[in-house]
Amino acid sequence: MRPAAVSRTREAALSRISAPTCGQPTRDPGPVRQGPRVPRRPTSPAPLHGRVFCGTAAVREGLLTRAQLRSSAWRRLYPDVYACRGLEVTHTVRALAVTRLLLPGAVVSGRSAAAVWGVDARAAEDDVEVTVPPSCRGGAVPGVRVSRRALPDDDVTRTVGLPVTTPLRTALDLTRTLPTVDAVVLLDALLRIGLVRLADVRSAAAAATGRGCRRAREAAARADGLAESPQETRLRLVLLASTLPAPVAQHTVRDGEGRFVARVDFAWPEHRLALEYEGAWHGEPQNVVRDRARLNRLTAAGWRVVFVTAADLRRPARLLARVATALAAPRSA
Repeated sequence: MRPAAVSRTREAALSRISAPTCGQPTRDPGPVRQGPRVPRRPTSPAPLHGRVFCGTAAVREGLLTRAQLRSSAWRRLYPDVYACRGLEVTHTVRALAVTRLLLPGAVVSGRSAAAVWGVDARAAEDDVEVTVPPSCRGGAVPGVRVSRRALPDDDVTRTVGLPVTTPLRTALDLTRTLPTVDAVVLLDALLRIGLVRLADVRSAAAAATGRGCRRAREAAARADGLAESPQETRLRLVLLASTLPAPVAQHTVRDGEGRFVARVDFAWPEHRLALEYEGAWHGEPQNVVRDRARLNRLTAAGWRVVFVTAADLRRPARLLARVATALAAPRSA
């Protein structure tokens, strides 16, 4: 091989050798191949952590750019209204977003107000119901139901940072707008936790005029506030709509010596017959032993118990026939 050719061959070989390592030359690995591009972590300024905010305001104040606002760090609730991704977005949080940012001056009302007062399990995705003054032009937004009317100052209060209709106004609105059974269920819940008094609700319903006033009076007449769950209210309404004798709600059973035995959902004391709604929680292991002991005490006191489930409420005719049969049976000694 000619010297010039040998020189070119050595130069080509040396071009693939990097700087020596531990005194020894190492071979150049060649062009570096880049791995998958690692996405940047979304920008999340501290002032916005755990908060609901106006997007344009955050951009204007320099907290975010428009591109950063579109990142996975934020969740869009409504037009120009965002929430921190780490914030649990409940129905109440959505109501806060509507009344503070989307429709300032709006008042939470209807079933959303019932949820704020703790008597209606609204899902986060359910429409937020608010009331705005008649002059308000906004409100045509998916996920928000707007009622336009003037609310007297006495009908509005604040709780958990929200402007909301008072419990009494909420009760009256629900009885005017919802189907009667649903209205009575929520009214019973408001009564049970002491947010309203039945006499006040009936008085307000009696004085109501306009659309829904008859429905309000009917719902107020059927409520009693004694039910300890929505299903108990539904069961009571099924019984009252039948030809069966009216039961005693939340009846206390005592034995022959006057000692407390149990308190039952509904009872016909003269027949020593109790009617109990059995929710899913009764079947939980920690409740089975207690419920069996309670049933044994009732049986020992000479009482019979008819249990009702959610499936029974879906077949009211069968349920009523079963209760009628139990009432017609001979009384226990």
